[in-house]
Amino acid sequence: MSKPRRIVIKLGSQALCTPGGALAPDVIHSLADQVAELRDDGWEVLIVSSGAVAAGRGVVGDATDCLSNPVATKQVLAAVGQVHLVAAWQLAFRPHDLTTAQVLLSKADFQSREHYLDTRACLGAALAAGFVPIINENDVVAATEFMFSDNDELAGLLAGMVGAQVLALLSSVDGVLDPANGEVIETWDDQRHTIDRVVRKEGSGMGRGGMHSKLSQARKSAALGTRVVIANGRAKRVLKHIVDDDSVGTRFPASPQVAPAKRWLAVMDDHAQGAVTINDGARDALLDSDHLASLLPVGIEHVEGDFERGDVIQVRDMAGRLLGCGRADYNGALARQVLGRRDQKPLIHYDYLYIYD
Repeated sequence: MSKPRRIVIKLGSQALCTPGGALAPDVIHSLADQVAELRDDGWEVLIVSSGAVAAGRGVVGDATDCLSNPVATKQVLAAVGQVHLVAAWQLAFRPHDLTTAQVLLSKADFQSREHYLDTRACLGAALAAGFVPIINENDVVAATEFMFSDNDELAGLLAGMVGAQVLALLSSVDGVLDPANGEVIETWDDQRHTIDRVVRKEGSGMGRGGMHSKLSQARKSAALGTRVVIANGRAKRVLKHIVDDDSVGTRFPASPQVAPAKRWLAVMDDHAQGAVTINDGARDALLDSDHLASLLPVGIEHVEGDFERGDVIQVRDMAGRLLGCGRADYNGALARQVLGRRDQKPLIHYDYLYIYD
């Protein structure tokens, strides 16, 4: 069977809500019409929809002013607003006889390989059944350490998880503006553009994200094999233009597709259970793009942490620079026993080793 065509569409609060914070039904209905058209053309669509907290604030007004804890306030607003957000999407898809499936995720759902595969299977089943997943962070229960930086990050993780060909990051701007001339950069080029030169690191007043976040995620997802577009979610037929690769927004061409296990590992460096320091010879072998290399004990100088077989561990060079991460084939105690020895099985097999550019 041919690989399904999949697109992850991330919609920010700025695109979905009025300046006062209420949901904008006309925008949601327009986007639902466009999604229905994509599905008729054979695309499977996943929507990462911001707007729950903003919608909740629009519903409750000043009722939460009595709450002194900002985290609790956000959780309550999300609990109220998520109901209205999903109901708005379902209402918009009803004329197209499409059913939405609410999926609430936390970062913990990506941190173990088992949870990651379970989540991927759930989303695949929803798509196979013909549903449109409406995905958001589970703000009601998310602790700070398990929060996504914003929904741009969540959308990028999902694009890698489901093997999406396209990731659309939609907000209220037409694309990434070149500060030199004020015009939209049509195609991002790392040789010509840098994030810090193009945009300041700041967020909008309504959501946690901002252009700095979008650029970081767009570059990362493109490097993992997903074509990315940053565009205006309110532009006419924006989704059709994006899938047809027309000149709309700022486009980030996809690098060659990365294996599913490596897409998971690419986001796991912050959740490693241990680390190894490798010598210069091992470093050169791992960084050689012309050869496939596993990490052997003979190249390891130091082992940190009491990790178990299957845990993710970081790989560093002698200068302490983070090179990548991988899934350990045996635990830390055994790794210390075979440290520096030849003729041993790899600590990290190439198939489960991700090296950063």
